[in-house]
Amino acid sequence: MHRCNPAPVPGKGKCAARKPYTFRGREKVTEVDAQIDSQEPIVPQIAAMVDRVGLTPQEWQTLPIIINPPSLNFSAVVLMAELHGHCGYFPAAVRLRPVPGSVPPRFEVAEIVNLQAVREEARKRR
Repeated sequence: MHRCNPAPVPGKGKCAARKPYTFRGREKVTEVDAQIDSQEPIVPQIAAMVDRVGLTPQEWQTLPIIINPPSLNFSAVVLMAELHGHCGYFPAAVRLRPVPGSVPPRFEVAEIVNLQAVREEARKRR
């Protein structure tokens, strides 16, 4: 399992994972700086972000991948298109939610969304 974290990592900084998620086999976490320059075109910046993950073409197409997308909406949208181009499918995404009553604000894993399954179900309704 390869997790790509262009956003805060649960358990680090302002995030805390309440539910442990376990995966079979070895897990590799790659943290990628998701800061973008709003004065520059976004597509090449996101392509460079994905390239910094350092996976081979074979790994992009064969490893199970979960992403924690950046919170800037345009970055997240372009990231999904870029990853689909590399992987040939939409990877799963982590959805975070605020921890109720936490001071300072913290976040926990709410669910892992299988975006490819969402896509496939939506295609049945078109």
